[in-house]
Parts: sequence; structure tokens; C-alpha cells
Amino acid sequence: MRILILNTDYDAFLAQFYANNPALKDADYETQMQARSASLFGVADFYSHNLRALGHDAREIHANNQHLQAAWARENTEDVTPPAVIEPGWHASLQALRRRLGQTGLRHVKRMFRPFLNWLDSRNDWLYDILDQQIRHYRPDVILNQALDGISNQFLAERRDQTRLLVGQIAAPLPPDADLLHYDLMLSSLPNYVARFRELGLRAELHRFAFDPRVLERVPPAPERDLPVSFVGSASFHHRSRGELLEALCRGGIPLEIWGQGRENLRAGSPLKVRHHGPVWGSEMYGVLARSKIALNHHIGIAGEYCNNMRLFEATGMGAALVTDAKSNLSDYFAIGTEVLAYHSADECAELIKECLDQPGRCAAIGTAGQARVLHDYTYEARMAELMETLQQYL
Repeated sequence: MRILILNTDYDAFLAQFYANNPALKDADYETQMQARSASLFGVADFYSHNLRALGHDAREIHANNQHLQAAWARENTEDVTPPAVIEPGWHASLQALRRRLGQTGLRHVKRMFRPFLNWLDSRNDWLYDILDQQIRHYRPDVILNQALDGISNQFLAERRDQTRLLVGQIAAPLPPDADLLHYDLMLSSLPNYVARFRELGLRAELHRFAFDPRVLERVPPAPERDLPVSFVGSASFHHRSRGELLEALCRGGIPLEIWGQGRENLRAGSPLKVRHHGPVWGSEMYGVLARSKIALNHHIGIAGEYCNNMRLFEATGMGAALVTDAKSNLSDYFAIGTEVLAYHSADECAELIKECLDQPGRCAAIGTAGQARVLHDYTYEARMAELMETLQQYL
């Protein structure tokens, strides 16, 4: 089966990626793609690699990577002029606005901003010109769109006749202008999203996150776990409850170090500022987790009562002891108390962390047990086998 996986990357990651590899901008498509996969950012090549291992022709498209997409256009078509001017920030602006609008229930506000969203989309004409050619070139049986807030649903709706199955995947706030009716299937790792989609009359299935063991081969083990407690993720006023938790832990004397986006948005005087080291992407992020005795996790509001984020599997996969907020389905994934620790409040979180740090043998044992569970049950190899069973049902 031919499967085309569509995704987009954070502009900040792309800027750093090419700044660290300046010669890569002019490299051929395959060289750039290999480097992008080796970065381990996001889901990297976790889908395509494991789908190919199952005998399928699977490819990732990083649609907003102008250097990568321009290389493909130069090598494969004369009908598309590769983008000559890099305009950093347009894609990020589009995604940010859509996320903000998705959080408001005011329909007239969404209608008011729709022309501006369409105008921002028009700035990405090159993106759609090249993506159109790629879809025609690869002739996929399945198009899996993992970037509902970055790739126009209308664009895909107009190419409905070029694939047998159009699938959308999301576990983030829904874009306010998302018209999902043209999708044959919606996937989400959030049970509440699956239920919501079905209530809307859409066909929807649960598709959970995972960990790729190849990360352990690509990220060298740390000489020692020299970080007592780490948090990797956004921490700013946009994540109010998370910020309150992190500040409470800092005030309570927890030796917490933070990596991620949002430092510039922290309130003046926040104790997080001196603990915040800025964003880390891909292999650097995994390196932080490899150095961590304890990895702290906290879900955002859209998860509701369910545990659901990549950090659950990234942290445990790297062998850190995971301390996460308690959710109704957490015990479906891990044995609480032996494979992970779960808190219901900031005070309980601090207590669990202190107990764990006071008992280094137990802390290490939790990390080892959590990692063993992930490597046995929650790999992308297993997830892709599940995905293929799901897709076959709808073809």
C-alpha cells in the first residue's frame, strides 16, 4: 500500500536545524530528508520506517520546509517554481491564530478572522503547488494529514479523487476553520476527540502515541543522570495551570530544570525564568531526558480526564522515572507506583518527587520498569501494525 504522510514543522525548529547545518540548504532532497529524520524531531520517520518494515511504500512530506520542498521541486518537476524567498513566520502565524481562535466559542469572531486566515494561506501558494505535484507523483492509496492546522483542508478536499482514503489525525486544539466532513477517517490519541468526532457523524478511531527504540541507538546514554528533575514542554501564561504547578514546585524547593518554548512569555518575577533553558528539539530533547532522574509531565486542558501526550512515552522510553498528573486511563498504560508515579495536586507532586529523590534505588527502578513497559508494548512498530489494521477496515 502507498501511504503519504503529511506534516509540518515548527518554524523555530527549522531555523535552528538549518542554522546548525547551513550547507544542507542546497543539498539534494534525499540528503535533506535523511538529515531531517535523523534530527528525531516530532515523529521523525517513525511512521514511514515502521510502515516500510511491514512491506508498505510510506513517505513523509514536511510541507512547510521550504528548503526541502524546493529540492524536491527542482528534482521532480518543471511545472513548479521553487520558493526563492524564505519568509519565516508565516506558517507559525497561521497556526498560532488558528489555535487561538479554536479556543474561543464566539462564532462571529471566527467568521471575522476567516478572510485573514485565507490571506495567510495564500502566502503559502508555493507550499500547495509543490504538495499538489507530490500527491500526483506518488499516487498514494492513503493520505494521512497530521497537520490539520497547517495544511488546508479545502486543498485536500479538492484532491479527494487522487487517493483511495483521506485520513486526518489530531490530538491538539481543533482549528476553528476545520471542515472535517471530507475526511474518510479521523484518528486521534484522545478518546474524547474520537467520541466527539463520532457524535459529529465522522468515522473515527483511536490511534495512540508510542516510542521508537531506534532513539536509544541514536542518542548516546548520559554518563550519569545529573538532572534531578526535568520538565520539557511549553511553560507560559498560555498554559496557566501548568505554570502554576511549575512555580509551586520551584517555590517548594524542588530542583526542577525546564526546557521548551515560552520563556519570553513568563510573567515578571516568575521563579521559572532562572530555571528555563529555552527550547530543545529532537535528539537534544531526548538527551535531556536521558540525563534526567525524574521527568515531570503535565497535560493541557484538551486532554480532559485522559492521559495523552508524547512526553509519556518519550520520558519512559529514555528510562527516566515519570511523574505525571493522574488521569482516568493512566493505569491502562502503566502500573502506577512501579512503572510511573501519578499526582493529583501540586503538593502531592512535590511529595512524590522528594520521596523519589530520597530513594535513588527506587527512582531508578521506576525508570527501568517504565522503559521496559514501553519497549515491550508501546513501540511504533506495534502502533503501525495497529494502524494498518484500522486503515484496511476503511479501504
